Amino acid sequence: MTLWPRSLFGRLILLLVAVVGLVALTTFLLFNRDRAALLASQFNDTKLVQMKALRAALESADARRETFTRLEREYGVRIVPESERPTIGIAPMGPTMQGLQERLREGLGQSTEVRIAPRSRQLFVHMQAGSDGYWVGFPLPPRQQEDIPTRIILLAAAIIGLILLAAFAFARYLARPLRQLRMAVDRVSRGETPGPLPESGTSEIAAVNRGFNTMIANLRQVERDRAILLAGVSHDLRTPLARLRIGIELSAGDAVTREGMVGDIEEMDRIIDQFLDFARDDAATATEPIDVNRALASCVDRYARAGRDVRLETGPPALVRIKPAALSRVANNLIDNGLAYGLPPLEISTHVRDRDIVVDVADRGSGIPREDVERLKQPFTRAGEARTRDDGAAGAGLGLAIVDRIARLHGGRFDLLPRAGGGTIARVILPAAALPA
Repeated sequence: MTLWPRSLFGRLILLLVAVVGLVALTTFLLFNRDRAALLASQFNDTKLVQMKALRAALESADARRETFTRLEREYGVRIVPESERPTIGIAPMGPTMQGLQERLREGLGQSTEVRIAPRSRQLFVHMQAGSDGYWVGFPLPPRQQEDIPTRIILLAAAIIGLILLAAFAFARYLARPLRQLRMAVDRVSRGETPGPLPESGTSEIAAVNRGFNTMIANLRQVERDRAILLAGVSHDLRTPLARLRIGIELSAGDAVTREGMVGDIEEMDRIIDQFLDFARDDAATATEPIDVNRALASCVDRYARAGRDVRLETGPPALVRIKPAALSRVANNLIDNGLAYGLPPLEISTHVRDRDIVVDVADRGSGIPREDVERLKQPFTRAGEARTRDDGAAGAGLGLAIVDRIARLHGGRFDLLPRAGGGTIARVILPAAALPA
């Protein structure tokens, strides 16, 4: 598992947090370095002259506590004989304090050492006065000044918090148009037509959205042109087919031949109906809750009256929000496909799964190879030799494409699954609508 986020928004936030944290750490280190340099700068040439004078006073004075007290008061320091405390405090760290120690050694001798006593808040300098050694303590800055780092840390934390809030808002601002584009692309993949995306914001995002809007406009135009073409061709074919059928029925030819010709015309008429169904644009038609069981029962009843072996097994009450004629087109195409390519009986069932309504149309035909499933959902695609119509008709190859298109337009999906014991299950899954109170 990687800690690097997959989303652009998460990556922007992580990058900004890392940059702000690096800046804060660098600022803190530079502050500590400057503070140590400031402390070392207190020991200027004047202080060095004062320490030399103190060493001369210690060399000429007697080693009594009263003398040390007087010198401490005069020089503002603390004097501790090395005989009383051989070592004191801790050695300072860092190049700045090491440089201070070298500078003091140059002026006071190589035996000079620098120590820091955190508890007493003093900086001690060891120097030799005659034959004796002394620790001379200088007070560190007062407590209120020592609190400056804490205040700076709090201020830095507040600034970092504001920067992170601004970075969060900026990351959302950058990620929002990309999220809108992803949602629009998802709608296109489901066969829907999304609205135009805003062509504002950064120049790159505006250019991408402008190109996407142009693509959607072109797709709409292609869809309209296709619908007009199919509807026009279908309409133009209907009239001569009607005249041809009337002429055949009125002719005195052989009854068998006449019946065959009428059947061919009826098959052509069914193909034209499929053209019109596929070209039909129901975008302006509102959806409404429809009882799947009742709609399927009506369709099955029509086929049963025509002598077809179609059976229906309904589950619990199931409502889907769909366009009124769409569910009938789905049922008719699936039943026609099952009767044409499969073997009776054709079994239709409904059931509820999670928040979806599942409709299965199962036949006992030769089945569909797995590699042909997606191909058969494409327009003008027919099954191969392994799965042929029992009536010998060719068909237009639009039935399953119509079902797949309607399912995607209503937020569902269409699957072709193998059936245990042989055959195919045509499964349509649609989101369930709420039952009326």
